[in-house]
Amino acid sequence: MKKSFILMLAAVAFAACTGKDDTANQKQEVEERVELVRTTVLHTREIQREISVSTNLQGYLTQNVAPSLTGKIEHIYCEVGDRKQKGDMLVRMDQTQYKTTKLTLANLTTELYRVEQLLRSGSATQQQYDQLKTQYEQTKEQLDFLEQNTYVKAPFAGVISAKTYEDGELYGGQPIVVLTQIDRLKALVAIPETYFPRLKAGMALTLSSEIYPEETFKAKVEVVYPTIDVSSHTFQVKIVIPNSNGKLRPGMYVTTTIGLGKENAIVAPYQAVEKLVGANDRYVFINNGGYAQRVAVTLGQRFDQEIELIAPEIQDGVEMITTGQHKLVDGVKIDVVE
Repeated sequence: MKKSFILMLAAVAFAACTGKDDTANQKQEVEERVELVRTTVLHTREIQREISVSTNLQGYLTQNVAPSLTGKIEHIYCEVGDRKQKGDMLVRMDQTQYKTTKLTLANLTTELYRVEQLLRSGSATQQQYDQLKTQYEQTKEQLDFLEQNTYVKAPFAGVISAKTYEDGELYGGQPIVVLTQIDRLKALVAIPETYFPRLKAGMALTLSSEIYPEETFKAKVEVVYPTIDVSSHTFQVKIVIPNSNGKLRPGMYVTTTIGLGKENAIVAPYQAVEKLVGANDRYVFINNGGYAQRVAVTLGQRFDQEIELIAPEIQDGVEMITTGQHKLVDGVKIDVVE
């Protein structure tokens, strides 16, 4: 029994020593592992710098037709979808107050003329004339106000995009109709703060829409807003889009492309860029003296199958691994094959 126990202990000790040797051998095997890869030498080249941002179109002008008078709506001269020219009648409110004020003004006009004649003959005082003229001017101002808010006209050419009331209803404050300009559109786009020094009013740009995949539309920068949003690190740019043919409409989703001139950059095959699992961090591998070096990169502008790479280590002449990078780890030995 004692002899068997000794033999068992010897077997356990041998197995333990063998396990340690296997672990050491595996570690040495990893350290000596050589991965076959292909590389490409990166070079600086001139690119056309562009920035593309998606946004929604808006009518350049939108007017909520809401008179400053409450009361009965006598007649609405339009329906949703109607095109109106500047000065066209849109709404006629109850005319009673307007007509009464108009009659009062006519009487004051006659009375003012009579007192003016009496003043010249010395039969009326200057004070009487001044008081009557003040009353006349106030009434005329009130009549102008009533006219604008009784007979509501289109302030610009556009299309009726909404209608809230019908003839004969009491107006209670909500817009009666909404007039939207569509022969000229606008859009607000959020641009990363990096590009703030490059954006200027008057710059030309193009728009594209999935509705018209074969067309682009011309536009221009109208206003560059002067402040940066602290949470998003972007700034607003207002663009204006001519739309005389009416193809584009408010609410459409479009992509704006702004050209920012030419500059030098380093681009590489897009498929060679790796993405960290569970995050949006991007990285590539470069050849550092026969060993793979992992480099975190920021992606810039894309050109079909190539992408701009931004990182301190990505310089002209760097040898970047473009095939076999999926199985690499930082520091592994590599063998570059043709």
